[in-house]
Amino acid sequence: MSTNGDLNRKLKMALVGGGAGSFIGRVHCTAAVLDNRAALVAGALSSNPERAKASAPAYDIAENRAYGSYQEMLETEAALPEGERIDFVSVATPNHTHFEIAKAAVDAGFNVICDKPMTFDLAQAEELATAVDNSNVVFAVSHNYTGYPLVRQAREMILNGELGEIQAIRSNYIQGWLRTRLEQEEQKQAAWRTDPSKSGAAGCFGDIATHAYNLGRYMTGLLPDQISCHLRTFEEGRLLDDYGTAVIQFENGGLGTVTASQISHGRENDLFIEIDGTKGALQWRQENPNEMIVRQNGQPHKIYTRDPNAPFMNESGAAACRLPSGHPEAFFEAFANVYRSAYDAMADRALGKTIEKVDTVYPNVHDGVEGMYFIQQCVASSAENGAWLPLKHERARR
Repeated sequence: MSTNGDLNRKLKMALVGGGAGSFIGRVHCTAAVLDNRAALVAGALSSNPERAKASAPAYDIAENRAYGSYQEMLETEAALPEGERIDFVSVATPNHTHFEIAKAAVDAGFNVICDKPMTFDLAQAEELATAVDNSNVVFAVSHNYTGYPLVRQAREMILNGELGEIQAIRSNYIQGWLRTRLEQEEQKQAAWRTDPSKSGAAGCFGDIATHAYNLGRYMTGLLPDQISCHLRTFEEGRLLDDYGTAVIQFENGGLGTVTASQISHGRENDLFIEIDGTKGALQWRQENPNEMIVRQNGQPHKIYTRDPNAPFMNESGAAACRLPSGHPEAFFEAFANVYRSAYDAMADRALGKTIEKVDTVYPNVHDGVEGMYFIQQCVASSAENGAWLPLKHERARR
């Protein structure tokens, strides 16, 4: 059996969401068990009790731990002996339900891995962060793109000063799947993502621009200062934005741009980032995740490949790899790296050790608050025709 550090057992997982028609629930489950450090043992897989229990066999969840609601699950699991109850809850539900589920899990003493955006609005995010800070639980947010080996390679390079002072970040996330009013065709994923009562104040910018913004923050550690944003809804009748661009001014004087689209023909999941420093520049593309280009004037361009045995790979990049070079690692493995980093902290907690809640490899509750503040300020700035508004939240970490 795989172990979690000195904890000689698998962690026990419960999944909320993930029933029939879910995409991200199955992703969470696959990523969670990829390294054999956890087992899915319980779940409340739908807000409909009958559908929740009917979905359980697809996840090999035993009938007696297939719950009709997350409330029933938390109450029943908390009453079990310590060696039998779940260790953590994965929240894979629409945005408007994240807070109530995650807060209840934290209050019950369970670790949490929550999908993004972390909550429906900033007030909920701040309340949840306070609850986490006042507890001893591990709380991770599944900004899964931070788990790619070359993203972590770049982060260590940048924080070690190899690119010099960072002066510019260009981060884009371009899709095309909502070019038409797909939400009118009863497509489940489109329906809730374009519904303000379920998605929140933003559509495209809440769904994918948050990833682009988080990636730049994660890789560079630059602290934001101000933001100016323009959001648009180009599909007539849609209730939330489907395109937008934001300009960010960082505390060190650097500039960043975030562009997100869900109406660009032929584009799939093109998350693309370029970072310019005084000593060099780099670029990385999620659709070609096993290569990163590093450039310096007067020198040949360098192509870093994902190779855990190569001398150019740093500790962070190599530690995020599972396969030898030439065997592509991608979305599931990156998602699993968020889980794996959180598992290290969960194992420490189970062994009675002190856990770090701010300076973590995995995106934490404070990153979740930042993401919600980013959404709020983008929407507010756009409503004021791109007015410059503050962007640094008091919980912002390096």
